[in-house]
Amino acid sequence: MRNGDELEGFDGEASSASMISAASSPYQPTTEPVSQRRGLGGLRCDLDYLRGTLGRLKLAEVLLALTAFICIETIMECSPCEGLYFFEFVSCSALVVTGALLLLFSLNLHTRIPQINWNLTDLVNTGLSTFFFFIASVVLAALNHKTGAEIAAVVFGFLAMAVYAVNTFLAIKKWRMSSRQQSSRQSSDYIRARTESREVVHRPEIQRLD
Repeated sequence: MRNGDELEGFDGEASSASMISAASSPYQPTTEPVSQRRGLGGLRCDLDYLRGTLGRLKLAEVLLALTAFICIETIMECSPCEGLYFFEFVSCSALVVTGALLLLFSLNLHTRIPQINWNLTDLVNTGLSTFFFFIASVVLAALNHKTGAEIAAVVFGFLAMAVYAVNTFLAIKKWRMSSRQQSSRQSSDYIRARTESREVVHRPEIQRLD
């Protein structure tokens, strides 16, 4: 039969062994905040972008393209229907692409794909949307039957074209500015590399002692 000292020593050894096994176990409890973990919880909405000029223009483009698409979908009869189908395609395409870009920019997801020139991508989207909304609105205005839905679609089509045109102008300025900054950065890196290479070449050699 064990005495009290032996039992106490056994309990101490068991508790220390359990502490060692718990410390060496790979399944450790984490105290990391949930907000700092990666995944969907790490996404943050960029309110500065949405409150800025480009963010507001993107929101207006999405709303106008959606309204124009809804107006064109309410038309039940058409003859000819080519202008209606073309307007439907343009408004739907602009809504999907611009909505995707708005989502990427507002959540800063584009920063995770630096291989893509997002300024140029936005410029191409706004420029093409301006051109195609203009063509689609003119064709629909020329072929419509003066119904309320067709007139509303034409009006919202021209409004969308105007907003896309303003966005295109600002996108051109932003793209030029980023291109100049990139070229100046590359030139400065080139000059610094040339200077360092010249310093290495013209470094005096160690003279031998006679």
